[in-house]
Amino acid sequence: MGGAVAPVTMTTPAGPVELSVVVPAYNEEHRLAPTLDAIRAHLGDSCAWELIVVDDGSDDETVRVAKEAAARDARIQVVVSDVNRGKGHALRLGVLASYGRRVLITDADLATPIEELDRLDKAMTEGETAAAIGSRAHPDARIEVHQSRLREYLGRMGNRLIRAVAVPGVHDTQCGFKLFDGEKARAAFADARLDGWGIDVEILQFFRRRGWAVAEVPVRWSHQEGSKVGAADYGRVLWELARLKARAVRRVDLVLGALFLLTSVLLYKNLWHGLGRSYLTDSGQDQNQWEWFFAVTADNVAHLRDPLFTTVQNFPDGVNLMGNTPMLGLSVPLAPVTLAFGPSLTWALVLTLGIAATAYAWYWLFARRVSENRWAAGLGGALAAFAPPMISHGNAHPNFCVLFVLPLIIDRALRLCEGRDVRRNGIVLGLFTVYQIFLGEEVLLLATLGMALFALSYALARRDVARAAIRPLATGAAYALGVCLVLVAYPLYWQFAGAQSYHSVLHGDSAGNSPLALVEFAGRSLFGDDATADKLALNRTEQNAFYGWPLLALAFALVVRLWRRPLVKALAFTGVAAAVLSLGQKIRIPYTDVVLPGPWKLLAHKPLFESVIEGRVGMICAPVLGALIALGADRLAHSGVRLNRAAGFTAIALALLPIVPTSFPVNARPEVPEFIASGMWKKYVGPGESLVPVPLPDPGSAEALHWQTRAGLAFPVPGGYFNGPWGPDRIGIYGASPRWTSNLFGDVRSGKPIPDIGTDWQNQARADLAYWRAGVLVLEPQPRAPELYETVARLLGRPGTKVGGVWIWDVSSVR
Repeated sequence: MGGAVAPVTMTTPAGPVELSVVVPAYNEEHRLAPTLDAIRAHLGDSCAWELIVVDDGSDDETVRVAKEAAARDARIQVVVSDVNRGKGHALRLGVLASYGRRVLITDADLATPIEELDRLDKAMTEGETAAAIGSRAHPDARIEVHQSRLREYLGRMGNRLIRAVAVPGVHDTQCGFKLFDGEKARAAFADARLDGWGIDVEILQFFRRRGWAVAEVPVRWSHQEGSKVGAADYGRVLWELARLKARAVRRVDLVLGALFLLTSVLLYKNLWHGLGRSYLTDSGQDQNQWEWFFAVTADNVAHLRDPLFTTVQNFPDGVNLMGNTPMLGLSVPLAPVTLAFGPSLTWALVLTLGIAATAYAWYWLFARRVSENRWAAGLGGALAAFAPPMISHGNAHPNFCVLFVLPLIIDRALRLCEGRDVRRNGIVLGLFTVYQIFLGEEVLLLATLGMALFALSYALARRDVARAAIRPLATGAAYALGVCLVLVAYPLYWQFAGAQSYHSVLHGDSAGNSPLALVEFAGRSLFGDDATADKLALNRTEQNAFYGWPLLALAFALVVRLWRRPLVKALAFTGVAAAVLSLGQKIRIPYTDVVLPGPWKLLAHKPLFESVIEGRVGMICAPVLGALIALGADRLAHSGVRLNRAAGFTAIALALLPIVPTSFPVNARPEVPEFIASGMWKKYVGPGESLVPVPLPDPGSAEALHWQTRAGLAFPVPGGYFNGPWGPDRIGIYGASPRWTSNLFGDVRSGKPIPDIGTDWQNQARADLAYWRAGVLVLEPQPRAPELYETVARLLGRPGTKVGGVWIWDVSSVR
């Protein structure tokens, strides 16, 4: 307890004590005697009680008054602290000195009359709660004498902040009239560390963590002149709240957070080593695209332009950014970083910090919902975030591996199922959902599918729980939907009906996983190799399974061993269903010519699902496997048999070791041509004109986007790498709608012979250049550069000029 404490009058009760009343006092010589008399008169001989006065280092006659009362009634005890430490310290001394089956704490001014004890006692008895606390914020409370408007305002604001960060759902934590179960109160105050006014929040948070029910009861309350609570004390409460939150962070939390971050840094160490000069080998053109997304968002923010649209790429038609994946939820807040240090740093930060944050978020969820052992929860969180499909997408798709919001969404949905503060949790769920929409919509759709599979299977296993959850979940979902509609109505309208919107991106019927992909190892895992993995995936950024047979075997064993638990049944069903759905519309049986229809066919042509690469459904298995591993490790941690623990953890290690990810390889980034880097282009591209790379940038070759980011997005380009519409049906495609000249350049680059270019070709080229508002054509050194040079020269009827390491054709006059 600390400090100099002198028990003045302390006797052990002769028999069981029904009620202990604890009164903290500091300089209360004038109010203490009437307060003690009122308490004694109300309690009378109704039960066996004790009254403990705790003097908190008063410098008046408070101790004398208390001792005189104790001399008149042996049921009054006195505890004295030689120095003033605060209300929290005084309450801790008093409660820990108590013996009562129930403990009432009340302020020395009796702002809440002692008669209100009957209300609290009734609420505890009838509600079978661990505590009943007086509330001035309850609709039925009666405020007989108000505080000043300023103090009431500060109190309301403080309580809102307290609810937000510490004890959601409790509307008045600071009313000094609370009744507790005695043993639980002594446990809570023994654990408490705050000495000031924040003690109330700390105790209620302790009860909340232990799952002990607290009832908030309306009371009469009157402001008393001479109150010890001043305006500055609200600031002290906030400081103590900050200390409380810091104390809630356990050492294991910090260690696991550091381990997750270290793992992520090691994965991207090659990217960081040559930041700005390194290019992730397996990212295709995606790193160029993502850096462009970050750059254009920062530029839009800096110039207060619409962040949902731009004409810097695909000039003059533009790009519907809401219909693409710029991750506005991160690219907007990170705009200052992008503007100050460039998009390469933002790219590296989003990947490195995002995956680490995802691992921590899954750990947090598993520690709350799955495993009592935090190290076991950390192991599950690591698997969920660093699983092979996440690492595969970590090459190029941060929207599919930076998933820290999904565990928060799942937790809020579970809170709704429990019926906890439905309105508040529904609104928070809506806000989290909105934020995830601005991080990645497809992954939200997949998460919703996974949650639906889990909910269905858990409902079948626990029909009683499902019936109880329907109403609060539906109500909370309605609040969430309302929040979403308000906040994302316009962005979604723009995405589906705005300029350059499209209906769907079709991937054919062969985008599912091979059954072998579920049991093999990924190319970037410790036991994997590129040759095997490449045969079973669309590309190296779409290795959407590859969990390895040892992990799947361990998961099967855990399911069998823990099958009685409804959670395990639901996880098993979810994982199996997601794996089967990920096989696509056609399931090809390995080593045979047999092709079976897949259940994904039921969803393939439904709205929203028609744009999903079905192999990605297999990513749902990552958190499922993480939860199973957390359960298994938790069970082993609590095993009393050392041999069982050793064998079990060895099995887990052997299952996870083969899929441990290796560092992402990088290549040296191509140098930006001097013509671009030095600003020579400015002489050839006027206002409203574009710079036309030869060939035009497309999903297969988008280095021109890097030119743009290096030039500060100062010139637009036609073509590009994005999702946009094609044809009268506005079907989604990757890249710009093709034109004759862009197709010609692409054909020559791919190795096709140069066609016989005559007047028709030249006229078409002039029309296309006019459409693009071309100022200059730029041909950099590249494979097939001589053939491309000859093509452009024939189209324009003149040779190019070598400037700044590239061939250029000034075409402003041609248009």
